[in-house]
Amino acid sequence: MSTSKELEELQNKRAKLEEESRFLKEDQEDLEERVKVLEEKIAVEELKNSNDATREAISHLESTINELEERLKKTSQMPETPKPAKEIVSEVYETPEPTEEVTPEIEETVPEEPQEEAVTVTALEDSLTVQQEVGEDSKKPSEKKKRKFF
Repeated sequence: MSTSKELEELQNKRAKLEEESRFLKEDQEDLEERVKVLEEKIAVEELKNSNDATREAISHLESTINELEERLKKTSQMPETPKPAKEIVSEVYETPEPTEEVTPEIEETVPEEPQEEAVTVTALEDSLTVQQEVGEDSKKPSEKKKRKFF
């Protein structure tokens, strides 16, 4: 083989390899682009799934909140009725009218509680009148009102 022919063959071979190299680089760039596109699609899908799961959790929480608010409204609208306890037998004592005219300075009323005796405290100017009234109450048990329960 002559050197010129050998040189020509080597140049042709080189041209073919350079062309193949260019095609391979183009393919590599295309594939790299496809990889980037697929990675972005995957990232988008993952975010979409994550957002869907978050939306679902938010929806569930909102429905739970609405249910709890409704329950709160219902319980706050319903008056609390105390459980009926044993029937309480209470006696009401009549206080006799004082014979002397006495103006009370302060009058306090004690709410009735389930006790054996009910006492009404009245502040009077004359302490002697208070003692007389207490004495009269203990002497007149027949004037007490009796209540009957069905």
